[in-house]
Amino acid sequence: MNDQLLNANPTVFDAGASNRAARPEDLDESITDPFDAQEIFDLIRHINDPEHPLTLEQLNVAQPELVTVDDQASQVLVRFTPTIPHCSMATLIGLCIRVRLLRSLPDRFKVDIRVSEGSHQSEHAVNKQLNDKERVAAALENTHLLEVVNQCLLTAVEKTV
Repeated sequence: MNDQLLNANPTVFDAGASNRAARPEDLDESITDPFDAQEIFDLIRHINDPEHPLTLEQLNVAQPELVTVDDQASQVLVRFTPTIPHCSMATLIGLCIRVRLLRSLPDRFKVDIRVSEGSHQSEHAVNKQLNDKERVAAALENTHLLEVVNQCLLTAVEKTV
């Protein structure tokens, strides 16, 4: 990570509690629960930003309304909004989201990660990188990059355990 922050003073938003109320059927392991947008958001909300000691939710990078799930079709779409239009960390943030979901969801899901439309100057290039299996696999073979991703995911995993 750089000594010079691109966005030295980001706006910090209140991170709310999960909107998911516990239901009796949640404790019944014999029932298969469909995945929904709130559940996916809960998996990514506590991911640390690679540049700041704040979560993606606190920076408003990840928002519940930007998550779409079609459990029947086994598809998940997560859009995220970088804090600045020229954010050099956008690809890394998207990679962190992808890795978190790949490690948490069943293999049946097709996961798409996208920068919110109009929120980044290199939106098309970032989206292409984040949704190309070969590029993602190559990125995760880089031990330093994988270390950074794992560091960002540390709090996300701790919060869900």
